[in-house]
Amino acid sequence: MLTGKYNDGIPSDSRFATNPEFFKNSIEALKSDEGQAKIKKVKELTKIAEKLGGSTTQLALAWAAKNPNVSTVILGATKPEQVKDNCGALKLLEKLTPEVMEEIEKILDNKP
Repeated sequence: MLTGKYNDGIPSDSRFATNPEFFKNSIEALKSDEGQAKIKKVKELTKIAEKLGGSTTQLALAWAAKNPNVSTVILGATKPEQVKDNCGALKLLEKLTPEVMEEIEKILDNKP
């Protein structure tokens, strides 16, 4: 979801489209009001990522790495190009100022 892949619906080449029965519950959740609210947040985070010169995936990884309560960031790449893209998160780390982190927090609105 954080890649923005589902921002405009389910792409025909996605796992959801090619295996709809297996992902039935995920597809239904994505189409729900709650799922649409999550997509709205991803779209807002995408704007921040682009402003910083990265992708939403890179922003998510950099945000996790910046979190003092996180000891390890585990990548979930299935393709070599995804690993390369994920490494781009390193360039965003220094750009995650307290102001940017606060902007992200306002979007997420899930701080304990």
